[in-house]
Amino acid sequence: MDTQNILLTDFEYAPFSKINTEDYKPAILKAVDLAKEEIEAITRSKENPNFQNTIEALEFSGHKLDRITSIFFNINSAETNEEIQKIAQEVSPILSEFKNDIILNKELFNRIKTVYENKSSLELNIEQETLLDKKFKAFTRNGANLAEDKQQELREIDKQLSRLSLQFGENVLAETNRYELLITDENRLGGLPESFKEEARSIAESKEKDGWLFTLDYPSYIPFMKYAEDRDLRKELSLAFGSRGFHNDELDNQEKVLEIAKLRFKRAQLLGFKTHAHFVLEERMAETPEKVHSFLNEMLEKAKPAAKKEFEELENFAKELDQIDQLQKWDAAYYGEKLKQKLFNLDDEKLKPYFQLENVIDGVFTIARKLYGLNFKQVNNIDIYHPDVKTYNVTNEHGDEVALFYADFHPRSGKRDGAWMTIYKQQYVHKDKNERPHISIVCNFTRPTKKQPSLLTFNEVTTLFHEFGHALHGMLADTTYPSLSGANVYWDFVELPSQVLENWCYEKDALKLFAKHYETGETIPQEYIDKIKESANFLEGMATLRQLSFGMLDLSWHAIDPSNVTDVKRHEAEAFEPTKLYPDVETNCMSTAFSHIFQGGYSAGYYSYKWAEVLDADTFEYFTENGIFSKDIADKFKEHILSKGGTEHPMKLYKRFRGKEPKPDALLRRAGLISK
Repeated sequence: MDTQNILLTDFEYAPFSKINTEDYKPAILKAVDLAKEEIEAITRSKENPNFQNTIEALEFSGHKLDRITSIFFNINSAETNEEIQKIAQEVSPILSEFKNDIILNKELFNRIKTVYENKSSLELNIEQETLLDKKFKAFTRNGANLAEDKQQELREIDKQLSRLSLQFGENVLAETNRYELLITDENRLGGLPESFKEEARSIAESKEKDGWLFTLDYPSYIPFMKYAEDRDLRKELSLAFGSRGFHNDELDNQEKVLEIAKLRFKRAQLLGFKTHAHFVLEERMAETPEKVHSFLNEMLEKAKPAAKKEFEELENFAKELDQIDQLQKWDAAYYGEKLKQKLFNLDDEKLKPYFQLENVIDGVFTIARKLYGLNFKQVNNIDIYHPDVKTYNVTNEHGDEVALFYADFHPRSGKRDGAWMTIYKQQYVHKDKNERPHISIVCNFTRPTKKQPSLLTFNEVTTLFHEFGHALHGMLADTTYPSLSGANVYWDFVELPSQVLENWCYEKDALKLFAKHYETGETIPQEYIDKIKESANFLEGMATLRQLSFGMLDLSWHAIDPSNVTDVKRHEAEAFEPTKLYPDVETNCMSTAFSHIFQGGYSAGYYSYKWAEVLDADTFEYFTENGIFSKDIADKFKEHILSKGGTEHPMKLYKRFRGKEPKPDALLRRAGLISK
C-alpha cells in the first residue's frame, strides 16, 4: 500500500490538512482495487454461502473506499475548485462502473440469492433480516437478473447519469458565483438594514471594489429581496437568481435536464418499472407515484383556498402601499415582510440581535442535552478543511463517546448554496467494537463583520435546528450495520428528525435558553416570543402551495415518459399551473437550477419534505401533550426513531414510538389550514 498517500493509511479522523488534491484520484483507484479484492474473496469462497460469509462480508467490504469518497465528495460540495471538480468528473464514472461491477456480479448474486432463499431457516434477528432483504433487493432492482447486453446498457446509462448530474451542479455553482450586483449609489439602498449594508460593503472590499456588492448566495440574496425598496433592483436580482442554468450558453442546463430525465426513465424501463418514480417509490413509505399524487392533491385542496386569499390580501396591501397593480415574484418577500411588520410589528432586524450564531449553537446543544443527555465540547485538535469549521466531541451523561461533530456555517466561493448534513464516518459495530460516527453540518449563514458578530435571521435559526436534527439522527445511531445506520432510512422518513427539531424554535421554554441580546445579554422579550408564535402561520397557505409546486414539478419529470418533452420551460409551466399565483417570468426556469432533484438524491422524492411534516407535526403534538422537554417522550423518540436508523420499516418504528399511525390533521392544525 502507498503509505505516501495519506488517504490510503488507516486514519480515524479525516486528515484534511495532510491531503494534497492530487492524492484523491490515485487513492480512490487503489481503494476500488482493494474493494474488488474483498468482493473476489467472497465469490471465491469454497464455503457454502451463509449470512456471515456473504451478506455481512459484503456489508463490511469497501470500507476504505467509503471513507475516502465521503471525504472527497464532501469537499467537492463544501470547498471545491476547478481541480477537484475535474477529478470528480474523472472518478464518478469509475465509481459508477465499480458499483455496477458489484450489482452485476453473477457469482456474488447467486451467493446472496442462496442465502435469501434459505432465510426462514437462518434464525436472523430483525436487523439481519432487513440487511438481507436490502442486499437482495439492491441486486434485483438494479439489474442482476438482466441479460448481459441489457446489463451493458445499464452500465452506460449509469455512467452518463453520474457525469451529467455533476456537470449540472457545477453549472449552478458557476452561475451563482459569476453574478454580482455592485451598487455605488447609496440612495439605491433604501430599506436595507445597516448591518446588511455593512456586510455588502465588506463583500465588495474583499473583492477590491468600491460600493456595496450583492450576490446570489442566500445570506445576500434573501435579505435583499426582503428589504430593498428599489423595485428595479429587486427585479434584476430575482431574474438573475431565477435564470441560473437558463441562458443558452456554456453553463446552460436545459439539455442536461432533458438528458437526465430521459436516461432515468430509460433505466427504469430497462429494470421493468413504468417510470423512474415507480422505481424510486417502491423503496419509500409512499410506495407509488399514485399515492404521492393523491397526497399532494389532498394537501393542495386544503391549502389552495387559503393561499389564494392570502395572495389577494398581499396584492391589495401592495396596491394600497405603493400603487402596485400586479404583484410579481420579486415583490413577494418584500411586501410579505411589510405586511408581517404591519400585522405583528415584528421583523428580522428586531430579532437578529437575539440570535448570535454562537448563542444559537449553545442553545441547540442545551436542548440536545435536556432531551437526549448529550454534551458538546469544542476541541481544536481535530483536522479541518477550512478555518471556518468548528469541531466538537459529543459524549453522553456517563461521559462515553457518542460522536465527533463538525460544523461549517458561512458561505464562500467554493461552497454550494443551501444547507446539509453529511457523514465522514458511519456508526456501526464490528469485531465487538461500537464505532462512533463523525457527523457534519454545512450551512451558508451571514458572516460576522468588523462591527458585529454573525447574527441569524429567524429563518436561519430554524435552518440550523433542521440540520442539527439530521445530525442527531446520525450521532445517536446505534445499529450493527453501516448501511442501516443513522440517516440511512427511507427518503420520505429522513426529514422527520430534522423537521421535528425546528418546532423548539417557536417555544418559549426553548427560546429563553439561548435567545439573548448580543450586546446587553437581555433575554428575548416575551412579546417577541408571542409574536414569533403568532406569525408562525403567516402566509402559510402560500408557503404550502410553493412547497407542493416543487413536489409536483419533481413528479412531472419523473412519473412520466419524458421522451417527447423538448421544451424544459413549457413543461415546467404546465407542471406549475395548478399551484400558480404569480405571473410567469419568461426568462426564468426553476428546473435548470433544481439541484435537489437533478444533482442531489431527491428525484421522485421532493414530496418527502411535506410527507415528513405530517410525521413531525404528529410527533411534536405528542411532545406538547407531555411537555416539550419530556424525558419520557424524548427517550421513546431516541429509542424507536433516532437510534434505530433503517433497521426496520419506518412505519413500524413510528407506530412503536407513537402508538398509532400519523394523520395529516396535526399538520393542518399547526398550519392553520383547519380549525383546532
